[in-house]
Amino acid sequence: MKAPLAHFAHTRSGDKGDTVNIGVIAWRPEDYALLLRELTAEKVHSFFGSRVRGPVVRYELPNVHALNFVLQGALGGGGTVTLRVDAQGKTFGAALLRLEIETETASS
Repeated sequence: MKAPLAHFAHTRSGDKGDTVNIGVIAWRPEDYALLLRELTAEKVHSFFGSRVRGPVVRYELPNVHALNFVLQGALGGGGTVTLRVDAQGKTFGAALLRLEIETETASS
């Protein structure tokens, strides 16, 4: 079964130059394992497609039940030179909440 990421987490995002940073925080501590399993750097990169020209790196923050994603080359050059409407990457986190993730494994 699939469900939007928003059912299990909330996000906050911003920029540093041409890099977007997305924090994904589990609503409940017990959902952190689901985030670890389903929300890979590859899946996040694929979700954003050509909007992200560089690598995506995932950092795990188990003490706060969160993941942090760093998306390089995601803002068309950065806030002062980009022609994108979202020059600071504020909407990336909200967009990621639409990602459909598997809520059960085959053995569940």
